[in-house]
Amino acid sequence: MRILRFVVLALIFPVFYSASAQQYPTYTELFVNDFAELLPAEDEDRIRGKLVELREKKGIEFTVVTIHSMSDFGHSADIEPFATGLFNHWGVGNAERNDGVMMLIAVDDRRMRIEVGSGYGASKNVPMGNIIDTIITPRFKKDDFVGGIEHGVDAVIKDITGSWPGEYDANVAQKIGGTLKRLLDWVGNWIYALLAPVAALAVRALRRWQRNKPRLCPSDGSQMTRLNEEWDDKHLQKGEITEERLKSVDYDVWVCGKCDHVTVEGYKSWFSPYGACRSCGYRTVEGDTTILQSATTSSTGLKRIDYHCHNCGDRWSATRTIPKKSSSSSSSGSSFGGGSSSGGGASGSW
Repeated sequence: MRILRFVVLALIFPVFYSASAQQYPTYTELFVNDFAELLPAEDEDRIRGKLVELREKKGIEFTVVTIHSMSDFGHSADIEPFATGLFNHWGVGNAERNDGVMMLIAVDDRRMRIEVGSGYGASKNVPMGNIIDTIITPRFKKDDFVGGIEHGVDAVIKDITGSWPGEYDANVAQKIGGTLKRLLDWVGNWIYALLAPVAALAVRALRRWQRNKPRLCPSDGSQMTRLNEEWDDKHLQKGEITEERLKSVDYDVWVCGKCDHVTVEGYKSWFSPYGACRSCGYRTVEGDTTILQSATTSSTGLKRIDYHCHNCGDRWSATRTIPKKSSSSSSSGSSFGGGSSSGGGASGSW
């Protein structure tokens, strides 16, 4: 009897341990669960509208999920098993057709996956990979999460239905108009893609010229010398040195060889995540967001932002209201259809 009890415990303990270690978020709606708050309310409503229409017109459940990190839910491995587990835990898609789709973005992990129901088999692995590599992650690399998610949603819908969002019932004229619009959009995107790097290079060249052009001493008119990084720190304040370490501001120090006049010039980084401190004023503050209460269609949510200055050490917190979810999300039911995935789809990183 003791041996039998030991065998039973040995069999069920790994299952219990695995279940207790792995967690999944609880969805608040079927279409967009933006736990990482990547989408402004207006953009989220627009994307949600496309997913609602897809379910109403084609019966396909497609959900977009954003999280900060998989480690928040006890997962430290690849995104594939986490996405498959979340898909099956929620039961995305029709239980008989298994045609659901999930787009999962773990923003702090810089990983994403498009998981598809088992009804697609392996037929969507390559198309989903192409959508991730050519449409979504190039935008994510530019911190354009709204554009990456929305264009990705559009491309996935086109692939699984053969129609772009809003064109399921289009007549011939509408289809021609839609095709023309997409052609113009395509041309416009190519023009932007060609001109944007040129413009960026021009701006960088102008900034480099401004930084490198000779400086004249305001005291005696002599030409000044710019110090190298090792020597210019001797003329910077502690907060300025911290800004340079965090790469939020880069400083140049110019010195006059005759009168020893010193000029310090700061250049802010275009893409720094650090803000100005309320106490010391340096761009050395970062904030961590914690969701205190998720928003639903009937009530607002609440989040707390904890700020920390890397220069003076000041810490403070602020709470912000999260807007209600759009009521349109409840127009097609409140629970998923019980579908499942066998691991089909594709993953990407940025």
